[in-house]
Amino acid sequence: MLKNRLTRFLSMSCLAAALAASPVLADESIILQSTTSTANSGLYDAILPMFQDQTGIIVNVVAVGTGQAIKNAANGDGDVLLVHARPAEEQFVAEGHGVERFDVMYNDFVIVGPSADAAGIEGMESAVAALEKIGEAGAVFVSRGDNSGTHKKETALWLATDIDPDEASGTWYRETGSGMGATLNAAVGMGGYTMTDRGTWISFQNKGDHEILVEGDSELFNQYGIILVNPEKHSNVKAEAGQAFIDWILSDQGQAAIASYTLDGKQLFFPNAK
Repeated sequence: MLKNRLTRFLSMSCLAAALAASPVLADESIILQSTTSTANSGLYDAILPMFQDQTGIIVNVVAVGTGQAIKNAANGDGDVLLVHARPAEEQFVAEGHGVERFDVMYNDFVIVGPSADAAGIEGMESAVAALEKIGEAGAVFVSRGDNSGTHKKETALWLATDIDPDEASGTWYRETGSGMGATLNAAVGMGGYTMTDRGTWISFQNKGDHEILVEGDSELFNQYGIILVNPEKHSNVKAEAGQAFIDWILSDQGQAAIASYTLDGKQLFFPNAK
């Protein structure tokens, strides 16, 4: 089977032996198709130099919404995929675009808004109930509207309400079609609510009077996964170097690097590779 053949070929022991014998991967580069939240948070700036120092492999990050990252990887425009929309990731593998999916780390989503909180959602325990109150109040809610992992989660939450935000598109429901940073800027500028991953919120510098109003709901859990793009489907995939990166980020060293990344004393991502 494909997975078994690749597992044998790309095993960590074989890779370590190859590196020890000859720097065959030195100065090689790979393309990582990734969500914007991991890039904008500064995580890659913190951990990728460690991987490059150890292996000589350069990781070039393409940071786009999860939906676009998956599409790019399915087209063979990358070697490794790291995103946060598990159903879409599992479909990517099931369709033969990827070899195997692994959990990497998690954080959570939060709903942020102005301190005036016109919809009165502060402190609510249910994200779905909070969105219902926002919709009922006709308060401005700014959505990424870009098929990203954050947008996919937001859409799933709206589906659990009695409100169809698409019917309010252009009125109180505003779609940016942009990344998280631009969407947060729009929400602050409009005095509106939005949903963001916690890592991006911590690193975001233009908070104005906005603050986290809803957090802690289990529905806001945000898992990240990593997948090697299938080299049997796309011959240009640098499978050995790509697997080296996956092995490293799932290793104790890579997981410790993720855990050690903080901003203002706050940990942004929590490693949970099995």
